[in-house]
Amino acid sequence: GGLSLDGSVEYNVKQAVATLLINRPSKRNALDFATLGEIQAQLKRAGEDREVRAIVITGAGDEAFSAGGDLGSMASGGFLDQHEGRRAFARVFQALSEVKKPTIARVNGIAYGGGFGLALACDMIVAKETARFATPEIKVGLYPFMVMAVLFRNMPRKIGLELCMTGRQMSAPEAHRIGFVNRVVPDAELDTAVAELASQLTDKSPAVLALGKEAFYTMADLPRDQALDYLHAM
Repeated sequence: GGLSLDGSVEYNVKQAVATLLINRPSKRNALDFATLGEIQAQLKRAGEDREVRAIVITGAGDEAFSAGGDLGSMASGGFLDQHEGRRAFARVFQALSEVKKPTIARVNGIAYGGGFGLALACDMIVAKETARFATPEIKVGLYPFMVMAVLFRNMPRKIGLELCMTGRQMSAPEAHRIGFVNRVVPDAELDTAVAELASQLTDKSPAVLALGKEAFYTMADLPRDQALDYLHAM
């Protein structure tokens, strides 16, 4: 597999699974514009890598998947720079739905704000039982605008709105009950659970998985009759 150049996102391939590791543990794997750009680049790399049949995204260490947007670095530059920079989140969310291979978020700790969005933008989520999810932006007078696009497509509206308006933390077991997390396991079993789910994906037809995934994201926002016409054509 080999590692990426600047080290903020490591790329490794093992048994047909590409792992993208956000490697900024001292910043709780916060996402600055450079890291978001690198996630996008590594997703493209995994999409084109013929050896890869599934993609796992995770954070370094055992404290944080990602604490969200790196507000300090994102506040530098002029107003327009900041505005355009925030589009980086949209690009990553889009890249995750467009990459033709199944994606799994391995949530190894806190997933806050944009980090929560990153997990939700993956096809599936496996979390350790001490992982926590939140959109805490409201506590500093901000709102998780970009994250709402994936938040409300993955959970009931009232629950999502409560998270946005209160900023409260949600435990992994609660997230699993609500249905936006696929598996919750004891912390020590996280790698086993991720490998098990990935192996259920790597032995399937890559072409059919790619077509099915594309259909899922296309159909999700279509009116019913259009969805049926589209699915019939697929």
